[in-house]
Amino acid sequence: MTLILGLESSCDDSAVALVGSDRRIVAQAVVGQTSAHQPFGGVVPEIAARAHVEILPDLIRRVLNDAGLSVHDVDAVAATAGPGLIGGVMVALLAGKGLALAAGKPLVAVNHLEGHALSPRLADPDLEFPYLLLLVSGGHCQLLEVRGVGDYRRLATTIDDAAGEAFDKAAKLLGLPYPGGPAIEELAKSGDASAVPLPRPLVGSGEPHFSFAGLKSAVQRAVAAGEHAHEGIAASFQQAVVDCLVDRTAVALGKTDAPALVVAGGVAANQAIRGALAALAEREQRRFSVPPAWLCTDNAAMIAWAGAERFAAGLTDPLDAPARARWPLDEQAETVRGAGVKA
Repeated sequence: MTLILGLESSCDDSAVALVGSDRRIVAQAVVGQTSAHQPFGGVVPEIAARAHVEILPDLIRRVLNDAGLSVHDVDAVAATAGPGLIGGVMVALLAGKGLALAAGKPLVAVNHLEGHALSPRLADPDLEFPYLLLLVSGGHCQLLEVRGVGDYRRLATTIDDAAGEAFDKAAKLLGLPYPGGPAIEELAKSGDASAVPLPRPLVGSGEPHFSFAGLKSAVQRAVAAGEHAHEGIAASFQQAVVDCLVDRTAVALGKTDAPALVVAGGVAANQAIRGALAALAEREQRRFSVPPAWLCTDNAAMIAWAGAERFAAGLTDPLDAPARARWPLDEQAETVRGAGVKA
């Protein structure tokens, strides 16, 4: 068994974990910054980066102490190297480089998206390649064919906002606190999902790309009109997102023979989305796999696991590996017509 120390700081969660190649999470810790960013309605990059500098060293010590180990006992150090807020990404990556250099251990510079992409295999030992991945998070909404470690084919992306961004923006319009996803999910429980007629952008189109900017604008108009209860707007918005994700994923399933449908990323913690995608997989006779909710949000266990998978494949990185604000999993994918730089 190999043991990997994972470090994550790409957004507003500082996290450290020790994970074994046998899928055992030896120790882990996550410290969020929600209270620091709530007054601003979203993550402030400078505040996030400074907090990571203050928090991460203590977390590293805590996790190693909890495991009764030192950095000399691990086989490799895995650190997020992007994509994300560049100031935050640099904190974990530089810490990982320092630990690897001091202990004479290999460094694995992990793509944060690959952490999400491989996290289902940490929770599901029977999940084998290939599988179709719906990656839905605050900054990303993509459909990828995961063919192996480091081997990804992008089938679709968003041409504007990601689903998680739409949740946060809709929540802000409704006067709900940051982060918006959990707040809207809770409010939607007491609302009528058919109360407000909202659009389903790109539903029915032949290519499985996403668009959520128009849906966000429709929510803005519904709130401004003042004709509907906020509970109804929240429930209708959530249902519109569910319908878009299911329709787009169904189109992508028609373009791959992958026997399993997997969903990962922070938005995958939403129970309505999970349930609808599970039903889709059953209809399409595909195996369905989704990590537990805590593994969908940003964490270091997924970074350590991605590090373990890459280390087992002989994929390590030099100490001058760069931090990247943008880092697509499929670097050969063509730009989608109408898409902005985030695609």
